[in-house]
Amino acid sequence: MTIRVVIADDQALVRTGLRMILDNADDIDVVGEAGDGAEAVALVAELDPDVVLMDIRMPEMDGVEATAAIAAAYRARVLVLTTFDLDEYVYAALQAGASGFLLKDSLAPDLLAGVRVVAGGEATLAPTVTRRLLDRVVTGLPTSPPDDRLALLTGREHEVLQQLARGLSNAEIAGLLYLSPGTVKTHVGRILTKLGLRDRVQAVVFAYESGMISR
Repeated sequence: MTIRVVIADDQALVRTGLRMILDNADDIDVVGEAGDGAEAVALVAELDPDVVLMDIRMPEMDGVEATAAIAAAYRARVLVLTTFDLDEYVYAALQAGASGFLLKDSLAPDLLAGVRVVAGGEATLAPTVTRRLLDRVVTGLPTSPPDDRLALLTGREHEVLQQLARGLSNAEIAGLLYLSPGTVKTHVGRILTKLGLRDRVQAVVFAYESGMISR
């Protein structure tokens, strides 16, 4: 199955570079390019892509607003492209419904893998980047009261969510908690269902906002 992608970035050179990488993959088809968030939303409505590669800072409508509009009304999943100096925007995009993020200096294989993971319904959370980035993003955020939904989770699900929020992969969580990767995957699925969350990215945001993870 071919993954249909829309690229949204206000820099034509960046769009060209991304298209060159994606066009080299047999299973990925770039169906459109947008120079701002409003154009990205319009293209999603017109072309019904699987994934949108979304820059954050763009004219007219920025990537956060565009992400929120897409997540609310369309099936396309948003993969945010960012740099470390825009951490606060990344957090806002995750809250708006983005399914993950990649750094703009990511290697081509990582970009391709991220698109495939997001298209498959999962979230792109590179463990090392997640730990470094989210630790910086949440610094200074106001402390939130405990979320009542935490009571829906079992003790083991609490443990899994805590490790997930620290950026660990299923395999790493399995090794730490002496579980099989399949069992961890099952726990993650149940966590998302109980908390009414879309994917792992939203689970990470929830864990920080609910006070499960120390800031």
